[in-house]
Order: sequence, then structure tokens, then C-alpha cells
Amino acid sequence: MPVIVVANPKGGVGKSTLSTQIAGYLASRGHAVMLGDVDRQQSSRMWLKLRPEGLPVIQAWEVGDGDTVRPPKGTTHVVLDTPAGLHNKRLDEVMKHADKVLIPLQPSIFDIHATHAFLREILAKKRHGKVDVAVVGMRIKEGTISADQLRHFLGTLAVPVIGHIRDTQNYVHLAARGLTLWDVAPSRVQRDLEQWEPIAKWLDS
Repeated sequence: MPVIVVANPKGGVGKSTLSTQIAGYLASRGHAVMLGDVDRQQSSRMWLKLRPEGLPVIQAWEVGDGDTVRPPKGTTHVVLDTPAGLHNKRLDEVMKHADKVLIPLQPSIFDIHATHAFLREILAKKRHGKVDVAVVGMRIKEGTISADQLRHFLGTLAVPVIGHIRDTQNYVHLAARGLTLWDVAPSRVQRDLEQWEPIAKWLDS
């Protein structure tokens, strides 16, 4: 059962957006998905409550004693949305479960420096090289200096950059209704679906 962890020590970088969209993609493929919300803000759990009936089912994370992950019966894939400030013992606990770690990064010099240090910590905690680690550029505005700075930084990383997600209100509107790109007519979000193709390929690998 693959466990996909979405993590970054900075708040407001798009972890919940990425987590909910990943869960939606996997559910659209027919998988039995659990969306775990380790973040105190419980953004992903709130999103699940907004999700309309009749869509591919995404189950919520159940918390047991010691905050251990107990997937609902029949779960085939787990997505964990993690909190800001994830370091040390809390990071160790999450990494015990991880098969893939996806790190969202937006074009801010502060986020870039914080993420660089976090990547070093993540790579040091990989379980015998069995954990796949990758980065996704978030809220990219083409033609801006910040986007150029982000691309320059991403080119220096020792982990793959599997995609870039543009800055669009589509994600805001979808989140407000408990939806994902795969829950609406493709013609409405075609450009975004195209950006997700390499991310989906990594998730399926």
C-alpha cells in the first residue's frame, strides 16, 4: 500500500492543495484512497467534509493511540498532508510510513532557503534509499523574476523536479467545493490537467 507524504516545513506553500489533488487523482483511477491530515489546521479534513456525494470516495484518516496511522479497511493508497515545522521526531515518525515524499515549493526566496535545508534532512532520513523524493513547483507565474529564481534553484537540486503548477484560481474554486481537477469537465481545466501529467506518472510509478 503506497504512502505518499506531502511535506514542507514552511506554511502556505500549497501542501493541502497538492494533497487533495493527489487524493482526487488516485480516487479517479479507481483506487481506495485515504487522505490523512497530520496538520493541526485540518485543512484536508475540512475539504473532505465539503466533498459532494457521488464522486470517487476518499476516506479520512483515523487517528489511534500514539497518532499511529490506521488506514480504513480496504485502503490501497494513503496520502498524508503534513504540518508546517515538520522536523526531528515528528518527521521521523512520518518517514517511517513514507514510500514517496513530494515537496511543494513556491517561488519565494524564504521558501527556497527553508526547503533546501529540509531536503537535506529528508534525504538523510530516507529508509535505505527506498523512499522516492521529488519536488513540485507551486503557484508559478510565467515570465516573473521569482519564477526564474525558482527554476534556477530547482536546477541545483539532487532530487527530481517532476512538475510545475501554475498560479490559477481553479484550485481555489475547486477546494471551496471539495472537488479536484478530475471531478469536473476536462475542458474547464485542460491546461492544469496537462501540467499534472508528469506528476501523475511519478505517482503511478
